[in-house]
Amino acid sequence: MNKVLLGVLLSLVFTSVPALGQETWPDPDWPRAADTNNPAWRQVQAYAFAPRDDSSREGVRTDALVVIKAGHIVYEHYAAPTTAQTPHLAWSISKSVLAALLGVAHGEARFALNDPVARYYPPMQAHPQVRLQDLLHWASGLDWQEDYEYAPLHSSVVAMLYTRGRADMAAYTAARPAAAEPGQRFLYSSGDSNVLAAALRAMVGPERYRQYPWDALFTPLGITSAVWERDASGTLVGSSYLYMSARDLARIGLLMLRDGRWQARQLLPRDWVAFNRSLFAKAAAQPGEANPGGHWWLNQPLPGAARPWPDAPADTFAALGHWGQALYMLPDEQLVVVRYADDRDGRFQHNELLKRILAAQAGGRP
Repeated sequence: MNKVLLGVLLSLVFTSVPALGQETWPDPDWPRAADTNNPAWRQVQAYAFAPRDDSSREGVRTDALVVIKAGHIVYEHYAAPTTAQTPHLAWSISKSVLAALLGVAHGEARFALNDPVARYYPPMQAHPQVRLQDLLHWASGLDWQEDYEYAPLHSSVVAMLYTRGRADMAAYTAARPAAAEPGQRFLYSSGDSNVLAAALRAMVGPERYRQYPWDALFTPLGITSAVWERDASGTLVGSSYLYMSARDLARIGLLMLRDGRWQARQLLPRDWVAFNRSLFAKAAAQPGEANPGGHWWLNQPLPGAARPWPDAPADTFAALGHWGQALYMLPDEQLVVVRYADDRDGRFQHNELLKRILAAQAGGRP
C-alpha cells in the first residue's frame, strides 16, 4: 500500500477513536448512546413504569428513570407531568447531597471529622461528646423517632418538619435528650442531618452560607435546576427539601462514581469519598435495606449478614429517599441511575430494579 495513503488511513483511525482511558462528561449536557432505550430495556420499563391504580395509590409509580453508562445516557423515561427539566423533590437524597457539600468544605480544611459538633453549632453544647462523624453516621445518640405518616403523633421528624420544630429544625434536634452514647448506635435521624446543615453555616461563614451550595458544588457540576429550601432560621433543610432534575442529580452520582473528581478538578477529597463509602458497622441488618456509610447507603453486608441487594455488586452505593427516590452508583459497571417516584405501598424493591438494569445494560453500549 502507498505509504502516504497508509499514513492517511492510520491518522483517520486514531483521530476517530477516543484515547485509551478517555472519559465522557456532561459538557454541557449528557451525550446519549446511539441505541438509547433499545429493546433490551423492556423489562426495566415494565417494572418501573407499570400501570398503577392512583385512586388507591397501589403499585410502583416511577416519575423519572435515567441510566448513565460510562458518561452516556443509555435509558431515559419520564411519566407526566415530570419531564427532563422538572426539579423533583428528592426527599432524603438531600442528606447525601449535603454530605457531598460538606466534602467540599472538608477539602477547604474547614473542619475535621473528629471535631465536636458544638464547636460549630453552640446549641449542641448540651451534648459535648457528639462529633461530626457521629452525625454523618446517624449515630448522635439523641433520642429520635423517624416515623412519618404512619405514626405522626410520636414522630420526631414530623414534629421537626411540620409542627413545633419547623422554625428552627437544628435547634429542635439539639434539644432532644440523649438515648445512647454518641457513635455507638445507628439510629436513622433527619435531625442529625439538619444539625450538620446548621454547623455548615459556622464552617463557611454566614455571609457565604446562603450561596455556598451553588458556589461550592452545583455550579462547578453544571447543575442549574437545584432549589433547596431553608427553615425560618435560614438553615438549609439538609434532611429533606432539595429539588433537582433527574439529569442534574445524575451529575452528583457521576462525581461520586469518579471518587470526587469532576473533569480535571478534584472537587471532593478522595479520602472524603472513601469515608462516605465506608460501612458503619454498628447497625442492625434489615433484610433488603442498604447499610449506612457516611451519609450514603451501601450494599456492603454487615458482619454475619447477607448483602442487602444480592443481585447488585457489593460496591454499589446509593442516596435514598422517602417514597422510592434513589440515586445509585455501580462503580464496576460505570453506571449511575436516578429514579424519582411516588411509591406509597412498599412494593418497590431496589434489588429488583437493579437486577433488571444490569441485565439490560449488559448487551448495550455507550
